[in-house]
Amino acid sequence: MPDPAATASVVITRPAQQAGPLAASIAALGLKVALLPLLEIRALDGQEECAQLKSVLARLDDYALVAFVSPNAIDCVFAHLPAWPGGVALAVVGEGSRLALAAHGVNASNASITSPGEHARSDSEHLLLALDLPALRGKRVLIVRGDGGRDFLADGLRAAGAQVDFVTAYRRAVPPLTPALRATLEQLLQHNHDWIITSSEALRGLLSLLTEMDKEIDGETAFVVKMKQQHLIVPHARIAQSAAELGFAHVTLTGSGDAGVLAALQSRP
Repeated sequence: MPDPAATASVVITRPAQQAGPLAASIAALGLKVALLPLLEIRALDGQEECAQLKSVLARLDDYALVAFVSPNAIDCVFAHLPAWPGGVALAVVGEGSRLALAAHGVNASNASITSPGEHARSDSEHLLLALDLPALRGKRVLIVRGDGGRDFLADGLRAAGAQVDFVTAYRRAVPPLTPALRATLEQLLQHNHDWIITSSEALRGLLSLLTEMDKEIDGETAFVVKMKQQHLIVPHARIAQSAAELGFAHVTLTGSGDAGVLAALQSRP
């Protein structure tokens, strides 16, 4: 049986927990898929961080709005929360997060959920446009995220007069360069593929892995150079800008969400 990495035409790099539906949709187009998670989502393991998260979750009624930055944030919170408290509004940046909430029994029938409009991009910029910012003036807002992350949403909320708190619900990490991962990357870079990149952090992590591989060889093959010749499909201008700054010349910026990625793949020659 051939190695999937050798024959794939589309490489999905999002975390493993979120790759399944997109992989199925791409396979339905008749395209071969390779899964290459470039970020691992890890539960908090520090005693202090876990205690802080549980303490904040016990006080959700203190907040007029709780904003989740990703489906991972939702899943990690509900690992410690049996049910969402009634009367506490939620905000999410995309359809994937709405689906994650629904999987935990939270939907428009039992909670107030704000997200970007149907045809808007799934990002913090468009979430701010969808929120009733004047109603949040003087109110407390909680942002649930991984370790680190952008402050754009928080800055916009503070500018509108809201009081913003953060809580870390999970960690992101680039996977270690194991022999299996090294072999997969070597195999993938023997061919040209469409690489779906949904995070600037993941793209930088990929280049760090390839740089590590380059240091192990005598210069006959430059994995970073080969990677920069690949075609990237990205869902946000911020990621496209990062790719350009990192030296990628073949980048397609799609519409928001999986629908935009699928449309870009279907329009490829």
